[in-house]
Amino acid sequence: MTDKEYIKQLRVPTPENPLRILMSACLTGVLCGYDGTANGEYPSALKLLQYPTVSIVKFCPEDYSFGSPREMCDIHGGTGMDVLEGKAKVLTESGKDWTDGMIRASEKMLEIARKEAVEIAVLMDISAACGSQVIYDGNRFAENKIYQIGAGVCAAQLMRNGIKVISQRDYASLELLYAKVDANHEIDTTRTDHHEIAWYKSYFNITVQE
Repeated sequence: MTDKEYIKQLRVPTPENPLRILMSACLTGVLCGYDGTANGEYPSALKLLQYPTVSIVKFCPEDYSFGSPREMCDIHGGTGMDVLEGKAKVLTESGKDWTDGMIRASEKMLEIARKEAVEIAVLMDISAACGSQVIYDGNRFAENKIYQIGAGVCAAQLMRNGIKVISQRDYASLELLYAKVDANHEIDTTRTDHHEIAWYKSYFNITVQE
């Protein structure tokens, strides 16, 4: 089932029984980014905090395991799924192996999602923890940095356990989510999810051809 189909089938929430959404804490303004900031402001995610029919569960897996501020880290040798299967590693920019800590953080995120009966997650894309559409393939500081299709470790943990994950850049899916929690929201049909944009299609088509 696609993300959009899943969102359309979600129940209609009420203030008494709000839709339970797990969000990367930085997307909600929590100062848990690698540099001690919230990594900027993301209106598409912050909009969800305004609805009385939504209950937001905030969690930052990297802050949980490594604190803030901290080094930046990326997945080497595969995707988040590969890390969970022992086929890839999470390394910091200085070469520290954070694989075990990231897996522990993913397990904690899943524990929280289950405890709170989360119905969907909105996570920070590109992150080695929370990415859901695109992540770096190796060190993001490399001279020729490379992107890959795939999920970060924590997003992958949720996905493999049946929890639907979208990113703050999946604008079409978010439009459907806004409409689900607000009967008066008019869906902007011009919006697109990240995997539908020209850059994504061009970049990964070229990569496949090579």
